[in-house]
Amino acid sequence: MAEVTQERTWERSQRHVLLSLHLLFCLLGSLVSPPDPFLLLQGLRFEVIPSRFKEKLDKAAFATPYGYAMETAKQKALEVAHRMHQKDLRAPDVVIGADTIVVSAFRVSDMEDTLGQQAQRRAAWPGAPLRAAARGICDPFPGLSVKLPRVTARAPLLSHRLSGREHSVFTGVAIVQCSSQDKELDTRVLQFYEETMVKFSELSEDLLWEYIHSGEPMDKAGGYGIQALGGMLVESVHGDFLNVVGFPLNHFCKQLMQLYPPPRPEDLQRGKHDSIPAVDAFEDLSNVDKGGPEPARRNAGSRPEKAEAGVARQATAEAEGNRTPETLCPFPTRLLKLINGFKVSKALFTACKLKVFDLLKDEAPQKAADIARKVDASVCGMERLLDACAALGLLEKSEQGYSNTEAANLYLASDGDYSLYSFITYSSEVTWNLFTHLELAVREGTNQHHRVLGKTAGDVFQDVPYRSPETQLQFMQAMHGLAKLNARHVATALDLSAFSSACDVGGCTGALAQELAREYPHLQVTVFDLPDTIELAARFQPTGPQAAQIRFAAGDFFRDPLPAADLYVLCQILHDWPDDKAHKILDRVAQSCKPGAGVLLVEMLLDEEKRQARGGLMQSPNMLLQMEGRERSPGEYQRLLEPHGFRQVQVARLGGFLDAMLATRVGP
Repeated sequence: MAEVTQERTWERSQRHVLLSLHLLFCLLGSLVSPPDPFLLLQGLRFEVIPSRFKEKLDKAAFATPYGYAMETAKQKALEVAHRMHQKDLRAPDVVIGADTIVVSAFRVSDMEDTLGQQAQRRAAWPGAPLRAAARGICDPFPGLSVKLPRVTARAPLLSHRLSGREHSVFTGVAIVQCSSQDKELDTRVLQFYEETMVKFSELSEDLLWEYIHSGEPMDKAGGYGIQALGGMLVESVHGDFLNVVGFPLNHFCKQLMQLYPPPRPEDLQRGKHDSIPAVDAFEDLSNVDKGGPEPARRNAGSRPEKAEAGVARQATAEAEGNRTPETLCPFPTRLLKLINGFKVSKALFTACKLKVFDLLKDEAPQKAADIARKVDASVCGMERLLDACAALGLLEKSEQGYSNTEAANLYLASDGDYSLYSFITYSSEVTWNLFTHLELAVREGTNQHHRVLGKTAGDVFQDVPYRSPETQLQFMQAMHGLAKLNARHVATALDLSAFSSACDVGGCTGALAQELAREYPHLQVTVFDLPDTIELAARFQPTGPQAAQIRFAAGDFFRDPLPAADLYVLCQILHDWPDDKAHKILDRVAQSCKPGAGVLLVEMLLDEEKRQARGGLMQSPNMLLQMEGRERSPGEYQRLLEPHGFRQVQVARLGGFLDAMLATRVGP
């Protein structure tokens, strides 16, 4: 009875592993085609991704061959995980990496006559690295380790390596669990290895050459394929046969159960659940995901096929009855975070509007009641808001009360060095209201200021953000905060030392101009913007040694000539406008500069396929709601630049809010 119970427990565990693999999105990191054991997983949800990790680890740094194999497997899997996360901005559930190495514990002197080279005798595993007799064939482990031989010139070595001898096959496996939060990839790595001992028969040279000429050994670790013709060379196998084929499936399933433990027997519903669902019952994603034909449908008319269908239905029903919270579909955490994202924004907006971060800046922790009293708010409401801000990492909560985090002091207090307070206020009072009309903007393809303001905006910039001096100043403060965050990155992204003068077109408060002047002390910078903006910009004008390098000039870049300069800077200008107006701006720039002059575009660049640049893609609906323009890819900006004689485009991805493109005018 105990043995039967143990068998059923193991069977349930194996069923749980199979269902876990079906529900997870797995990637298999490999440098070659998937080993045959992976075919056992057909019908489950996985994809083979070739790893780009260069297998150049120093084998002499590893005390054992399986240590080397496990580290190589881990690096393969991590490379795939990071690349897929960067590509799709999401993480797979699991990435599996594997690496196989074959080791023969022979004496190196056995090879001297064949190789015609001298090598040190080695017998035991520990000790200094082997002096390889043939570099690339003999690895620096005691004995001989073999990895993917490629040329038949190595074939005579096979008789000396393996004929009549026993060798070890080590496979290192890395299971990398992935998760992603705030665009950062988190990984957890589980590693293990499997060793299988294989003994070859005494082999004749003719038989070996016949096998070699079959072509089968040319892409196999160790130079043979046990699952095919190479099986006739093997006298005995001690250990996992599939490990020799290329993947220790049994050991892998046991390790997977540590990551995804099966449900306890008492948690299962009563009844018979002894049948594992057939793999065919699962959806075959291997072809459908890649655009291949749908799986062939069989005629269910015959008695055997009906019986098979009945078994499949019974297995599926049992699997459904066996479901527990651990075997249900993955919980949609990321989706729920997206749904509730507006609540996070509004909590931050409200805390800023109530000046919570100003009250707590450079102060001792304060109780919710004290803060509520100072801002004329209810204690219960304020406590909930403060707790939410603490949960978001904006405040710190202790027994003494609430206090600002360093980030809150720096960015959220209205007088912080890099304050985003005005940008948050503008987002709350203007952008928030506009986004309530996103559906209409999508249907109509136009901005929605006329619905928010109750009038049609003829000139977007003149009538919307600048509809009053107060609103205009708020908008400028918002842009100033963002510009200060990005200015240093922009000024240092590309080499601008060849230019002696610059014009920051639409430069607003001069935040970027100040950083350019600091980075290039020889550079004279002119900030060019509308007269009302230049008048208010006096409140932001720089002080210190850079002030002498910067001057302000009023004008309209659609109507007035631009100041002469060697470099024209367009920071978040072209994205405001459709292509026809963008061409007008670039035509003004081209008329004002000579060949050899440059134009520096600073924008939130999309990727060419418009799939990966999440920040820029989310900014595009914002541009639809607020302005007339859109975000673009580097290729789209280059097509705008070329008709105006700007070539030799350089692109710098800054890794933050904005990116930079520098182009040189090569013609009149």
